[in-house]
Amino acid sequence: MDRLIYTAMTGAKHIMEQQATTSHNLANTSTTGFRAQLDSFRAVPVISDGLPTRTFVVDSTVGTDFSTGGMQMTGRTLDVAIQGKGWLVVQQPDGSEAYTRSGSLKLNENGVLQTQGGLNVMGDTGPITIPPDVNLTIGADGTISSIPNTGQQNAVNVLGRLKLVNPDENNLVRDDDGLFKTKDGVPAQADANVTVADGTLENSNVNIVEAMVSMINLGRSFEMQMKMLTNAESNAAKADQILALS
Repeated sequence: MDRLIYTAMTGAKHIMEQQATTSHNLANTSTTGFRAQLDSFRAVPVISDGLPTRTFVVDSTVGTDFSTGGMQMTGRTLDVAIQGKGWLVVQQPDGSEAYTRSGSLKLNENGVLQTQGGLNVMGDTGPITIPPDVNLTIGADGTISSIPNTGQQNAVNVLGRLKLVNPDENNLVRDDDGLFKTKDGVPAQADANVTVADGTLENSNVNIVEAMVSMINLGRSFEMQMKMLTNAESNAAKADQILALS
């Protein structure tokens, strides 16, 4: 009897956690460059003095779907999208590096290239500063060039190059702020094979239909676990009646 209770109780608990993950994915269907979070479960035996006949359910893997999202043309100069595998590098407040696929960039009041969240975008030699009154172009290799709006307008100046990396996906972990870091804490090296498309943004890779179907299936699974607990309670009550008669 208690074996059923262990399985149903922990199964219902982790189904609720997976519902939260699916809801989080749905909430980020319009977030640029978002990567869907994945959950899976496995059964683990309960270690006790008795026989190992009882099991409970735990999260087996909390991973990430690294498949690419659709591309959306914006025509905005400071919008870039990674083509294929790869990441943009940003500098966190503590000075460490983090990785993102969100290429909606901006300039702060000092002309420093940043994400919409206010983090400095890293170049090969550090943060990139853009002078005022220039027209920008971003090449496929991440090179940022400028042409002055006044004076000699055929003078092209290279201001820097985006640091583009492609670390092993198995070595990446999602932080609480949605950015990714390396598990070992070692900064990834620049990869010349990573390219970008300017005037373009990458959409979230969350499939809305699949996420909605998953929400429905999880709701039905939760109901099933609750019915199992109700059956366990009913069986226990009937067993008590039989023992009382004997």
